[in-house]
Amino acid sequence: MYFLNINKPKGISSFDVIKQLRKRLKIKQIGHSGTLDPLASGVLQIGVSKACTLLDYLDSDKTYIADMQFGYVTKTYDAEGEKEFSEKPDFSKEKLLEVLNSFLGKTLQIPPKYSAIKINGKKACDIMRGGKDVEIPKREIEIYSIELLEYKKDFAKIKVSCKKGTYIRSLVNDIGLKLGCGAYMADLTRIQAGIFKIENSNNLDDEIYNEINPLDALNIEKYKLNDNEFNKIINGIAIKPDEKTDIMSEKKQNEIILLTKNNKLVSIAYLSDNLIKPKKVFRSL
Repeated sequence: MYFLNINKPKGISSFDVIKQLRKRLKIKQIGHSGTLDPLASGVLQIGVSKACTLLDYLDSDKTYIADMQFGYVTKTYDAEGEKEFSEKPDFSKEKLLEVLNSFLGKTLQIPPKYSAIKINGKKACDIMRGGKDVEIPKREIEIYSIELLEYKKDFAKIKVSCKKGTYIRSLVNDIGLKLGCGAYMADLTRIQAGIFKIENSNNLDDEIYNEINPLDALNIEKYKLNDNEFNKIINGIAIKPDEKTDIMSEKKQNEIILLTKNNKLVSIAYLSDNLIKPKKVFRSL
């Protein structure tokens, strides 16, 4: 049970990465968090074996580097779609910075119609490719920072740190709309997801992968079990924690915690009624 930090190459889907890992590792139970489009590259959080059940507990804040091409638009908001001329770019660097800053904080965003978002059980992109239109409601996103890395008259490279659920393709399209000339995302690299950074990632063709202990990847409070507590927890029995710990403070009630022994994850648990109650138990250490 461990995580992998894989640098997904451009040109394949996130599921293609999973298929290759299953073949190489000879393990069927492998999953990922945070899908990257085929045209994007970068950090993909991978769960192996029982770590698949922990993917939802990972810190999912993301950081991207995106290339924006001005003056043209596409229906997919990226380079995959057919490019249509919009308007000749005519704005200053100062105006671009002003527009970028206008997206900071919490805003509403409409995800791309060509995306994997489900509409009545079907992917929006599949519905669109079938010749029908879809309407996707706005959703709240949060952008922590936008940094302008490079700027030319018809091109810019930006670094974006944001909350899970933010579509950078939509952000680029919205930036182009505010600038009055249109824009599409020419390239995208995810350089960080939670604690997973691109400089510490493995390539798919590496001979050896760095196996990441879930305890090092999950940003959740931890509680070390003694032998007696361990025996109760693996049998699904709630425990009363050591009186010396402050883990049972009132503000922490109903919060998720990690129960550990010998630096390995034993259980996902929660706090309730002055007890630690196991939610999911991993029997094998």
